[in-house]
Amino acid sequence: MNLSDENNPNIVKPTTFQGGMEMGNRKFGQEIRHSRRALNVLNQNFIGAKAYPCVVNKRGLTENHGVYEKTSLNLAHRPITRKFAAQLSSTHQQCPQQEAKKHKPSVPSTNGFGDCIFIDVEENKAAADHPVPMFLEQTEAIHDEIDQMEEVEMEDIIEEPIVDIDGCDAKNPLAVVDYVEDLHAYYRKIENFSCVSPDYMEQQFDINEKMRAILIDWLIEVHDKFELMKETLFLTVNLIDRFLSQQPVVRKKLQLVGLVAMLLACKYEEVSVPVVGDLILISDKAYNRKEVLEMENLMLNKLQFNMSFPTPYVFMQRFLKAAQSDKKLELLAFFLIELSLVEYEMLKFPPSLLAAAAIYTAQCTIYGFKQWNRTCEWHSNYSEDQILECSRLMVALHQKAGTGKLTGVHRKYNASKYGYTSKSEPAAFLLEPQK
Repeated sequence: MNLSDENNPNIVKPTTFQGGMEMGNRKFGQEIRHSRRALNVLNQNFIGAKAYPCVVNKRGLTENHGVYEKTSLNLAHRPITRKFAAQLSSTHQQCPQQEAKKHKPSVPSTNGFGDCIFIDVEENKAAADHPVPMFLEQTEAIHDEIDQMEEVEMEDIIEEPIVDIDGCDAKNPLAVVDYVEDLHAYYRKIENFSCVSPDYMEQQFDINEKMRAILIDWLIEVHDKFELMKETLFLTVNLIDRFLSQQPVVRKKLQLVGLVAMLLACKYEEVSVPVVGDLILISDKAYNRKEVLEMENLMLNKLQFNMSFPTPYVFMQRFLKAAQSDKKLELLAFFLIELSLVEYEMLKFPPSLLAAAAIYTAQCTIYGFKQWNRTCEWHSNYSEDQILECSRLMVALHQKAGTGKLTGVHRKYNASKYGYTSKSEPAAFLLEPQK
């Protein structure tokens, strides 16, 4: 078909609205019938179907996940340019079948005046590249944000509040409510200075960790016999470890080191201090007064008179208050942490972690399930995952407390004044592997 033949009735000639209703030398109305006929022919040639006489070209489902594509036309007439026609013909020559499936060519239609126009599918190419239309993506994003907001709101609703544990002591001047947070922040800051290396026994040539365990287990019984304060026991163990980490000691002087450490702790914590003669009698007169005073002098100089370091006791008091403990929980927590004092391997944990783990293990032992609320976590600065390792070691110590030779702690807490705490069943479920 020759497109330049003016006598050919199938030819559609461009029109211009600015030039009026003239179409060359012919009136515009005379070309309507021929234009419609040309539309039918072109539609059959390009897409093999009848003409669709609407301005909006509606097609079937495309690859855009079943979303209809609608391409609207401007009222202004857009004639076919030679460049677009050349691209269209070359595309059909290269891959006519594949393009018919993936990207349909421009489809001829009418503009309401009978003129043949083409809808450019390439304008929607960017939209076709996306698997989901933009408005659907925005809708999904909005739904995701709403779901996240609902989850956050639900978490906020069910989240346990942090209890004000100092509110009840606001009028108690001994509780120093205004300074208690600063005090414990300072304790946490300097507690590492009171810690010793967990392998300091390697520099001792005549004693080992088993001898240390025997000494501390014996001192716990001495401490209970003299009915001393709890602070005294923890400070005694701290002085022993700090001194042994700096001074080599022969085994026959190890008991003397323990007695002098308890004497110094009593002078620091107690109101009524045992006299030197009482300590000599406790040791079955293995040492004399002169030896006790010489060791006291040596220990104070080695430690540079630094005796104000925080022990696990100061953290126990604070964390028990955060746990809103009763007498049973308090006794069980102290039973577990005194078992830890005997063991050399527990030196790798700082005092605050030992205290938190003892309370957590005691809660699990009493209640039978893991319990570490936000109030305990807030005041201890330890999460459940951080204290779990130490807690499992305490459970293992609890299981073997009444066996072996070192049973001083077990016998101490197997009395009525301690509520027979040592008879409680260990929280063995903490030793089970995590699922």
